[in-house]
Amino acid sequence: MLNVNNFISKHITHRVESMFLKDIEKNREALTQEIQGKSVLVIGGAGTIGSSYIRAILPFKPSKLVVVDISENGLTELTRDLRSTYGMFVPEDYRTYPLSFADPIFEKIFRNEGGFDIVANFSAHKHVRSEKDQYSVAALIENNVLKARKLLDLLSEIPPKHFFCVSTDKAANPVNIMGCSKKVMEEMIMSYSNKFKVTTARFANVAFSNGSLLAGFIERLMKHQPLSAPCDVKRYFVSPDESGQICMLACVLGKSGEIFFPKLGEEDMMTFSSIADKFLGELGYEIKYCSLEEEAREFAYKMPENTDTYPVYYFGSDTTGEKGFEEFFIKGESLNMERFSSLGVIEEYPARPISDIDIFFTKMSELLSRSDMTKGDIVILLKDFIPNFEHEEKGKNLDSKM
Repeated sequence: MLNVNNFISKHITHRVESMFLKDIEKNREALTQEIQGKSVLVIGGAGTIGSSYIRAILPFKPSKLVVVDISENGLTELTRDLRSTYGMFVPEDYRTYPLSFADPIFEKIFRNEGGFDIVANFSAHKHVRSEKDQYSVAALIENNVLKARKLLDLLSEIPPKHFFCVSTDKAANPVNIMGCSKKVMEEMIMSYSNKFKVTTARFANVAFSNGSLLAGFIERLMKHQPLSAPCDVKRYFVSPDESGQICMLACVLGKSGEIFFPKLGEEDMMTFSSIADKFLGELGYEIKYCSLEEEAREFAYKMPENTDTYPVYYFGSDTTGEKGFEEFFIKGESLNMERFSSLGVIEEYPARPISDIDIFFTKMSELLSRSDMTKGDIVILLKDFIPNFEHEEKGKNLDSKM
């Protein structure tokens, strides 16, 4: 059986230990002071990044942990994992709630708890695959932006000491609606940075995260289906543990209005197809390169159980929203590369007045309420708010691929 963590370390991150370990150790006293005995709320905590954040923060012994996620199964597995991990600290006051943070019952929980010292929001549409038509786009705008503002207004009434909302490297010079929605989210949360402490982080793909292409490799293998991947897009990667650690560091050690990112260089980017080759090679397979999807499916269907050859289909990216490379910051952003050994910080991010956010929200809410609204209408409104949003409609989306 493949040890995924070992594979990530050996073939993807090329790091024996977390790149953030030095910063965690250097700041252990400050982290302990800000977390130990404090109450923590994690929204979207059943996903890969949210649960990794929980595993990063628990060793510092908060007194209360409340986790909210729409996935009841995910929360169940989170609890089993935490309870089954040797040496893992789980506070006596530990609760999970399978619901949306936009539900009225969430507001009841929050008010009855009297707020929290630390609040982290990981609930979001995170996949470029989310961009299809006007309905899917409206859903991701609703989740990533409109519902998130309800949370900010609630936090304004009972402010936490630390608030973190995860972003993405796709928010820097966005080309897809998901990335642009997270850029809007950045602008929105920063407009609240004078009400309570707000931080965020742009970071890379999380290797083998829930629903990711790499996690899909394991599913394909279990079902004797071919592996499929783009061969021309390059991505940064961090391990699941690293994804939670960067969020913890940004949340607790950041100053209000700051954006964190990992210090990774262009040489650290990899293609998905190269990872697929290493994945199959690690399992001892010879690779059968197929030129068509149907050829790959047929080969997989006919291959014997004890095969030593596995089919793959690699393709050039031609779907809407894909970017050939990724970046963590844009020209003009104020960078500090000295504060941390493994983290860069975008400081003094210019906060828009809340009146600008109000105008955008009014326009977007009115647009989404129209029965005749189109995907193009949403793109135009987003471009008006985020001028460097370079969206190109190609007429194809990732649901048309294996």
